[in-house]
Amino acid sequence: MVAPIPLRMTDANFLRILRELSSVTANIKLSRHARERMSERGFTVAQIYACVRRGVIYEPVHQDVRGDFKCTLRHTHAGDEIHVAVALKRNARGDWIAVLTVF
Repeated sequence: MVAPIPLRMTDANFLRILRELSSVTANIKLSRHARERMSERGFTVAQIYACVRRGVIYEPVHQDVRGDFKCTLRHTHAGDEIHVAVALKRNARGDWIAVLTVF
């Protein structure tokens, strides 16, 4: 069971929650914008998942106006450096990861 998203978030806590959630692929949802950027920039789903699961924080965690915690991750996979902007989301079915964009 994944720990609930706290009211305050540190980079370390964000990564811990992200790692737990991303262990189940169904918890990672790609936005339409992220899919378009993947196609445009030649990234694969495997590269995106690897970045979410093993990336390091490139831009620190912050909270947006909706209350979601976001950050940008960086990871090198298959020779490409990938940056992925992600947000931790919550709905009635539980917590999940939204991949917002890829560059």
